Amino acid sequence: MRLIIADDHALFRQGLRSLLTLEGIEVAAEVEDLASLDTAIAQTACDVVLLDLQMERWSMDRIADLARKTTVIVLTANESVEIGLTALRLGARAIVHKRFAIETLITALRAAGDGLVWMPPAIQAALVSRDGAAGTKLTRRESEIVRHVATGMRNAEVAARLALSESTVKTHLTNIFHKLGIRDRTELAHYAIRTGLATVQDR
Repeated sequence: MRLIIADDHALFRQGLRSLLTLEGIEVAAEVEDLASLDTAIAQTACDVVLLDLQMERWSMDRIADLARKTTVIVLTANESVEIGLTALRLGARAIVHKRFAIETLITALRAAGDGLVWMPPAIQAALVSRDGAAGTKLTRRESEIVRHVATGMRNAEVAARLALSESTVKTHLTNIFHKLGIRDRTELAHYAIRTGLATVQDR
């Protein structure tokens, strides 16, 4: 895994680089502002951007664009649940608070690398309390399919696991997307995590 650290505090970037290096994770670049981040992404092959929301300006409005280019993990001192939810909806794959231990960041990185979504317990609890009941819209079979798709399985793998044809899985997914108002598999993974159908430990 190669990543870029985008944060305007040099001491924080340097300390984080040292800790990540000890974990065998390569830091391809460090940047202190959004303009430098754009340049680094264009010039450096990276898997993940660790994005601070408050650099020289508020960077929330850049998440959607960045998420189309790479995996975005928000690393922030701001622990507002609403801000975390907004970042996730814009395409961030994880929200990690700066007060957390390095082990938590590593867990979030691994989850994102597996195609999952990671969030602090407070944000997950808020999501479950808001729409946890939405899971009742799905049949038992649909819930099984959602759980497997959320862990990164392809349609053929889900079909083999559940003894179904691949076309049947595709039909179920079409119905699931329609029921939940979801557009793609990434949004489905978000839904599965926040409703408890899948967790970052599932694989």
